[in-house]
Amino acid sequence: MSAETRINERIRVPEVRLVGPGGEQVGIVRVEDALRLAIEADLDLVEVAPDARPPVCKIMDYGKFKYEAAQKARESRKNQQQTVIKEQKLRPKIDDHDYETKKRNVVRFLEAGSKVKVTIMFRGREQSRPELGYRLLQRLGADVADLGFIETSPKQDGRNMTMVLAPHKGAKTRAKAQEAAQAAPAQAAPRPAASAAPTTESAPSAPAPGTGDAPSN
Repeated sequence: MSAETRINERIRVPEVRLVGPGGEQVGIVRVEDALRLAIEADLDLVEVAPDARPPVCKIMDYGKFKYEAAQKARESRKNQQQTVIKEQKLRPKIDDHDYETKKRNVVRFLEAGSKVKVTIMFRGREQSRPELGYRLLQRLGADVADLGFIETSPKQDGRNMTMVLAPHKGAKTRAKAQEAAQAAPAQAAPRPAASAAPTTESAPSAPAPGTGDAPSN
């Protein structure tokens, strides 16, 4: 509902088509009667279709309705946010080390929730071997299949060949959970019990003078 929505006493028409709080059709009633029914139900009379003849009004909790509508609007705006598209460029003849480096970049982009446009750049006679680029793109798509999927299949675009990868739903959340698990300190190993201090036996004390046995004759 907009800020201009009319409710309760602001509805100034002779009669309305009334919808009850449960969605039931009450019919055409005088606006005074509709307002009385809303008051008796401890709810609001809300004009939901002002352009109808007569206008359609519904008995509802307007405050709750506005809150739920705002929540839905925020969720809709969130879902409509443009997805960031990153780009990773490769050459058709790429060594394994360079490939792994570029693949890590793609993995990082997908984990962040971004789409990735992968571009194979052909030079000179390489343009006559498009299958090299196609196989490379298919290989990359398979290597990151646990994080994303091929949204746009490989296609030739002039001297380049492109493919778009999109992250799986929830890939960003899973990546964060994995990072948190890896960052968590390992459980401390139980400390060994302290060994008892060794006991030392005292040497027998020498008898005091005059207390020993008298020497025999």
